[in-house]
Amino acid sequence: MKLGLISGYSGARMSIPIDAIRHAENLGYESIWTAEAYGSDAVTPAAWILAQTQKIKAGTAIMQMPARTPAMAAMTAMSLAELSGGRFICGLGASGPQVVEGWHGVPYGKPVTRLKEYIQIMKQIFRREAPLTFDGQMYQLPYNGPGATGLGKPLKSILHVHEEIPIYAATITPAGVAAAAEVADGFFPVWMDPEQYHVFEKPIQKGFAAAGGGKSLAQFDIAPFVTAIMGDDVEKCMMPIRGSMALYIGGMGARDKNFYNDYAKRLGFEEAAVKIQDLFLAGRKDEAMAAVPAELIDACHLVGPADRIKDRLSRWVEAGKKGHVSSMLIGSQQPEVLQLLAENVL
Repeated sequence: MKLGLISGYSGARMSIPIDAIRHAENLGYESIWTAEAYGSDAVTPAAWILAQTQKIKAGTAIMQMPARTPAMAAMTAMSLAELSGGRFICGLGASGPQVVEGWHGVPYGKPVTRLKEYIQIMKQIFRREAPLTFDGQMYQLPYNGPGATGLGKPLKSILHVHEEIPIYAATITPAGVAAAAEVADGFFPVWMDPEQYHVFEKPIQKGFAAAGGGKSLAQFDIAPFVTAIMGDDVEKCMMPIRGSMALYIGGMGARDKNFYNDYAKRLGFEEAAVKIQDLFLAGRKDEAMAAVPAELIDACHLVGPADRIKDRLSRWVEAGKKGHVSSMLIGSQQPEVLQLLAENVL
């Protein structure tokens, strides 16, 4: 089992917790993960962190695919990998239609198709086996669609990448997980119950079969986000998580198209998922937060006194032994939490 630290994205001002990142690096954490929404980007902080650390890897969780061409993402990944001695991990995601169409001004399109084509193109660029050509639904290289000059030319990257660049995908839908298992090196569930790997098992195996070559969990990193909050009052520790989960389950997407709501149902909380969404969409957000079951929070995160966190952590360690979870990406502002997890996982 590997440990990573989630840095997130900025608020109104840029603030990167470099002391906490160096502390995690000294504890043996493998990675630190940046993010982007519609403020700070994910790449600039990753570069800044890589320049100020020695061993820890920096990953993007996530770079928004519709905001960049696959070639631009590949160029960025190759540059950071080479400059850092192979310490960059490329995490990709579709984002959502509100941001993609409202902020970037491009069509949301087909996120699963985009994911597969995007990663296939990036890996073709990394390999440099031939000048780049691709004929897909979302991407055609050279481009020959509306507005094309007809002068496009297949090109091969000038930069030779000598380091492995893992590519991860943020997804939770069955089709998205299958696509990630087929073409990516790992994926991020937004949360995960380590005792319910079966939720992902069929799409992962479907993706492995499509990939061929005997691909298995040994070559695929399952890296869920896990919030860890230490304190004597368990319910108080759960409160920030309640807010986040209520937002995702209740308000991310339309009533009939909310992937996180569907995911909560697949985890066994169908009645609660319906109630949370009804309350959230009615503007009753405090009640939606209260409706998030403590059992769901406890299944997917680590909260409470140190001994309780240590006890609950055993579920994750056991899942790691089975290969059902290979990385835990920790969201925590508490140095003592980072140390406790390192002592009991690494």
